Amino acid sequence: MFFLKKLLSIMLMPLSLTLLVLLFGLLFLWFTRRQKLGKVLVTAGVTLLLAQSYGWGFKPALQSLEREYPPLTVVPTAVKYRWIVVLGGGTYSDEAIPLHSRLSQDSLARLVEGVRLYRQVLGAKLVLSGGEVFGSGADAVAMRELAVQLGVNPADIVTDAVSQDTETQAVIVQQLVGNEPVLLVTSASHMSRSVGLFRKAGVVLLPAPAHYLVQRNAGFRPADAFPDSNAFTVAQRAAYEYMGILWAKLRGLLS
Repeated sequence: MFFLKKLLSIMLMPLSLTLLVLLFGLLFLWFTRRQKLGKVLVTAGVTLLLAQSYGWGFKPALQSLEREYPPLTVVPTAVKYRWIVVLGGGTYSDEAIPLHSRLSQDSLARLVEGVRLYRQVLGAKLVLSGGEVFGSGADAVAMRELAVQLGVNPADIVTDAVSQDTETQAVIVQQLVGNEPVLLVTSASHMSRSVGLFRKAGVVLLPAPAHYLVQRNAGFRPADAFPDSNAFTVAQRAAYEYMGILWAKLRGLLS
């Protein structure tokens, strides 16, 4: 089921759908007499490609997720937070490159934020969560190694190298912390779904979002008039998160 879920989500990504629409359009144009249908499909594919390359619709959609919870600059002292939970966001298993480069941008940004918060809270434990997915290596293991290199006391690190998705991470963390409140660190775009799943599992938490993909400059740059390769990442992430939220709602895990 986990494999099928991941496979289906990849197939439904905007870029995959765009290439599929373009491919069918070209097939109709070159090999059939249904020229009108072929032109419609090619036009639709190009429109989708433009929407992704400029961020039309996708940037506002992702920004609404990323700005749902404010960044946590300073840990409040009114509540005693003993646990800082960092959710992994992907790891590569290529040992020929440095450890910090083997962590995905998501995992690296989340870990840095987790370590920053750890240094603010005396006596806190850093919970690093994320198991191995399709031979890529466990996020928790790689993050733990880098956290130690960044000066975190190994005795203060707890790893969950088993969970493969956010739903499982929530259950495992709840079993670990019980009713104690936690600081939850994950990508800003992933925070909305994570908060819902963790609270559903019974975890008391304060969101600490990291790694914002949608960032706007005050002025206009010449590059703003041209397609942006980073916009494809925004489109992929927006589609992935909204599909994840929809899937969780269909299963009754989110209200």
